[in-house]
Amino acid sequence: MISIQTNYASLVAQNNLNTNMMFMQNTIQQLTSGYRINHSGDDAAGLAVANGYASNIAELTQGVLNSNDATAQLQIADGGLNNISTMLDRLQTLATESSSTTFTGNRANINVEYQKLITDISRQAANIGLNAGGALNVVNNVFIGGGNTNANSQVSIDLSGSQNQVDASGLNLSNTSVLGGGTELASNVIRLDAPGALFLSAAASQTFTFQTLSNNAATTVTAVVNGNAAVGNDTGGITQSAVLTQLNNTLNSYGITATVDGNGQLNFGGSTPFTVTTATTDTGAGSDAIATNGTSATNNGVYSYAGITNFNANAGTAETLTFQNGQGTATVNLTAGDAASASTAISAINQQTAALGIYAVLNSAGTGISFQSVNNFTASTTLNAGSGVFGANFGDQTDLVQPTVSGTATGNAQAAITAINQAIVQLGDVQSRVGAGENILNYATSLASSQITNDTGAESAIRDANVAAEAANLSQAQVLEQSSIAAMAQANAAPQALLKLLQ
Repeated sequence: MISIQTNYASLVAQNNLNTNMMFMQNTIQQLTSGYRINHSGDDAAGLAVANGYASNIAELTQGVLNSNDATAQLQIADGGLNNISTMLDRLQTLATESSSTTFTGNRANINVEYQKLITDISRQAANIGLNAGGALNVVNNVFIGGGNTNANSQVSIDLSGSQNQVDASGLNLSNTSVLGGGTELASNVIRLDAPGALFLSAAASQTFTFQTLSNNAATTVTAVVNGNAAVGNDTGGITQSAVLTQLNNTLNSYGITATVDGNGQLNFGGSTPFTVTTATTDTGAGSDAIATNGTSATNNGVYSYAGITNFNANAGTAETLTFQNGQGTATVNLTAGDAASASTAISAINQQTAALGIYAVLNSAGTGISFQSVNNFTASTTLNAGSGVFGANFGDQTDLVQPTVSGTATGNAQAAITAINQAIVQLGDVQSRVGAGENILNYATSLASSQITNDTGAESAIRDANVAAEAANLSQAQVLEQSSIAAMAQANAAPQALLKLLQ
């Protein structure tokens, strides 16, 4: 039908022109932005997926930075551990030098350097964060990302606890020294050095009860030496070497070393505060026991005060004690509850004095308290003589017992060697954990970098424009637009042809 009112051909041309213009505009937008998806309407589902990849990439990129920072911290700690290892080697040299009975120099001079090295080990451990409460002495969680759960998105490096402390306290070196020292049992008359002698052939065992320290807390340690009964032609008994081996297997971890001194008698060395008493579990031990039954000793390789022999558990008594040495002052306010028993009093005292290296342990009888320290110290009480829970003479300077050499000058040094060997093993364990942490972080960083690459590629496949295809589309759109304009011009001119019919 020929019509003047409605130009259908022109309307068709206009619609196609609009479509072609929108096609060209969209193509130009993709080419200029570089993205296939510029609006949600372009591909809503694809945009949601691409945004998920973009979020993962942002998380992993920061996670790689987190891992690099953590690796740097562990490398700093690793360098410090190597330096502490070198210092332990020097401590070993000094202790070995002092452990020789032929040493003719001054052990006090050696101990000056020894103690300064121990102090500096603690300082360096604090600098690398592997001291008690240090920044790295925790479970270190490094969030890297890329996992399906938070647990899978982080690396955990456990450097917590005392086993990962490399300060003097954590390495159990605080109470060691290379000064002369060794403690014999009072009234002991049994020699262990007779050629071919065997011991505990009739008795099942002999028990040594030590009141000492474990992690700065007073504790009771029982070292049992088991003998062999006679069987057939075997006379039974154990050798001197077996005696020392059994004792040291128990005592070395507490910083105490058993040796046989120049008198042939049992000798206990070490700078760890301790008292000791002996007992046999079989009265048939007779003369082949390794020490006289019921003998005891207080470590005389350190400075010590003897408190009241029998602790006065007076629930109504409170007392203020003051301890002082070159490192500072500790004030202990004992409440009535603290004074209720020797064990509660010891705990309250050590909480305040351990930082000064002054410790309280039960005396050898287990009925009173012995105060001991590697360094010289003073002690006083606010109560009048005789009215305190520690006896009339507590705090009297004349009661301070100076370190003495009993039986051997090498007891402390030999105990120090044992403690240093254990510290070297512990330090090696910490180094292995730090090294393992570095390796795990490197692996995690490598995985995260791979995930970033792959997620970026996946996002690009969805969001980025295909430049070659869009360039072809642009040429197509331009041609279509031009043809649409030409066709619309022809459609607009068609109604004018109807005028010919009216002529």
